[in-house]
Amino acid sequence: MQIEIRKLTPDLLEDYLYFFETDAHADNKDEDRCYCVCWCADDHREGKDFSSPEKRRELAIQYVNSGMIQGYLAFYDGKVVGWCNANTKSDCLNCISWLRHKVPVNIAQSTPGIKVKSVFCFTIAPEMKRKGIAAQLLQRVCQDAANDGFDVVEAYPNKQFINMFADFYGPLEIYKRSGFVIHDEWGGKFVVRKSLKQ
Repeated sequence: MQIEIRKLTPDLLEDYLYFFETDAHADNKDEDRCYCVCWCADDHREGKDFSSPEKRRELAIQYVNSGMIQGYLAFYDGKVVGWCNANTKSDCLNCISWLRHKVPVNIAQSTPGIKVKSVFCFTIAPEMKRKGIAAQLLQRVCQDAANDGFDVVEAYPNKQFINMFADFYGPLEIYKRSGFVIHDEWGGKFVVRKSLKQ
């Protein structure tokens, strides 16, 4: 299966929106088009309205066009089949998900002098799950992060499997197979890191 991974840019906005409006959560009746807007470089301390899919869509358009939401789209046969949200950690510390989860300060703040790329979310189209697409997305995140001068890639998988919808961080095993090690933990989550410096 030939998967093409593309970095999210404004020219892919329509593909991004269409994916979240069709396949991203087609197997989860409780999910109402998140557009992945809760993990981004916007400052949500002032309050943002996430109350409807329409409002989240407006934010998604703004975030993609401004580069506040970053990540990668996986394409198969010209169609988006997967998404990975990956952004500079220090730019995202005031997004709604950091604030909502009340992450401990020592985990939330980046280590001084260490440039961290954070992986926040994977979303794979239902018919394409268990085909290695998330692993390919993670590999591309790490490759580009190394090329862009990051020191580590960090992610926040649940300690125990909850269900396929609550585990959008990806399973711990995908990170272990990609060379990540457990760095810290809080609540029900691990903080895993992969060093990009030799």
